Amino acid sequence: MSHNNDHGHDHDHSELSDIELRVRALETLLTEKGYVDPPALDNLVETYETKVGPKNGARVVAKAWTDPDYRERLLKDATAAIAELGYTGRQGEHMVAVENTADRHNMVVCTLCSCYPWSVLGLPPVWYKSAPYRSRAVRDPRGVLAEFGVSLPEDTEITVWDSTAEVRYLVIPRRPDGTEGLSEEELADLVTRDSMIGTGLALPPSPSHGASA
Repeated sequence: MSHNNDHGHDHDHSELSDIELRVRALETLLTEKGYVDPPALDNLVETYETKVGPKNGARVVAKAWTDPDYRERLLKDATAAIAELGYTGRQGEHMVAVENTADRHNMVVCTLCSCYPWSVLGLPPVWYKSAPYRSRAVRDPRGVLAEFGVSLPEDTEITVWDSTAEVRYLVIPRRPDGTEGLSEEELADLVTRDSMIGTGLALPPSPSHGASA
């Protein structure tokens, strides 16, 4: 297992940032005044966190799977390649793409806080910001992956990339077998948020895709 740690954090390392505290305070105020229904808000956040948000990154991965030239540009300068598709913004200013292979699996963590590429992955999942994940991902990445349901061959090297205030990482998961005839849009449906963090794998094609087994 390798661990890439090059921290340059220059912001608050507490569990909640100033922005998150302000959002919590605003949410409480709006709820008390009856302007916001908490369950509806939770549903909206969950939708953006797990469905809408990660679609940007999924399109990036799908294009890399189908366009060798784009894949090369993505691995060379991820920030510029991602911007080609119109995805830029806060916490996505300096992106680095790392590619999973048969011999290497990449996983992303932020050990000191919760740096995360919002522009391509949407809202960070709660577990990504949790202390247990941030510490165990470095000490026992294989064990953490197993808890996420990912079992890798013993000879597969696991590299853990530590995000910083300056650098965010995007994992390019391995393309599933049997997807040769799928379009970029169909391939994007197979790319999950967790697979782009490295705590999951891309989904296998379903029979409805009409891909060969």
